[in-house]
Amino acid sequence: MGWYSISGDPRGTLSVLGWHTGTIGKLVFAVGVIVLGLLALRAFGVELPPSVPDGLVIAGLGLAATILVLIRLIDVPETFQPAVGRGIGIWLSLLAALLLIVAGLLKSAEDA
Repeated sequence: MGWYSISGDPRGTLSVLGWHTGTIGKLVFAVGVIVLGLLALRAFGVELPPSVPDGLVIAGLGLAATILVLIRLIDVPETFQPAVGRGIGIWLSLLAALLLIVAGLLKSAEDA
């Protein structure tokens, strides 16, 4: 899903994926892959050391992703200016990042 939509192009309305927004988009993707990796490891019975709480790690990754998505929400890359609008993808990314924070905090409270 596109993070931005560009109108006014002779080819019609174009969508820009998060991956194409530079390093920040790639970092958001990496955070998602890391969280999925952590969840896959836990599903296969591999636990993090007891000194590293799962919930706080997930909440911290969610916080990092939220900050990165908010940066891209506010600061649209100049490459896509001037006729650009925010697409549904960036809003879903923000929602997913916020839900990671909530899930991590709930997991942390459950473990305490």
